[in-house]
Amino acid sequence: MTVLNRVCALGLMLVALAVVVAGSTLQAVAQEAGSARIAATPPTPPADATPTRRVVIRFLTDSDFPPFNFYDEDGVLVGFNVDLARAICLELGTSCDIKARAWEELFPALKKGEADAVIAAHRVTPSVLKDVDFTDRYFHTPGRFAGRKDEPQVEMSPSGLDGKRIAVARGTAHEAFLKAFFRDSPLAIYENADLAREALAAGKADFIFDDGISLAFWLNGTLSRQCCEMRGGPYLEPKFFGDGIAIAVPKSDPGIRLLLNKALDQVRASGRFEELVQRYFPVRIY
Repeated sequence: MTVLNRVCALGLMLVALAVVVAGSTLQAVAQEAGSARIAATPPTPPADATPTRRVVIRFLTDSDFPPFNFYDEDGVLVGFNVDLARAICLELGTSCDIKARAWEELFPALKKGEADAVIAAHRVTPSVLKDVDFTDRYFHTPGRFAGRKDEPQVEMSPSGLDGKRIAVARGTAHEAFLKAFFRDSPLAIYENADLAREALAAGKADFIFDDGISLAFWLNGTLSRQCCEMRGGPYLEPKFFGDGIAIAVPKSDPGIRLLLNKALDQVRASGRFEELVQRYFPVRIY
């Protein structure tokens, strides 16, 4: 091999070596950049992760839905939701900031970051879930039957109420439920629940089918004149009566949902939740 040929061969070897070294360097740089990108993306916390403790939890509620949230005779914000929020903060060892807003302002304020949670007896529905997340359900709103105390006991079923006249408010889920499952019972349809209850008290209907919560307060109040009582058990079909009541939280803060769910479990386990139910609901709705 001539000197010229040797020089050319050596040149080609050096070029090949340079390409290999450059490729290795580029690969190392790419791997380092990829690692940096991975490190810069925070990992998604597992569902059972321990939530971060908060110094204070800011709750919003409204003030016109007794017994859940309302102002008492001294102008103090009270109610089942208010006391439940305080019990949650007590379990978590945090301060509790509870403020009242108008109902239509609650979710906008939550999405603006003006609160950590809304506890105002919101029902969990698909339409609401488009805007906010919810904790585990802490209450349900069952449909209930009530009848006059002087009427004989009958089986509260479609066959047992065959031919019985049932009062119900027009355009409600309760009317739809009766039309779907109690087709052999004639319905006395009234413009609102108050008129339906008055019809039952006056003997114009054999039974009423109504919201269990408001019905319980009517039965225990003066307007019913102690005429009537709950009959049968609760109806909890989500299609008609919703998927329960829960605390609304921002979609942007999954940590607060974990924290509140943990506290709700603790409030139930301690017996405090049952104490609040007995305090604010004198007639059992379940």
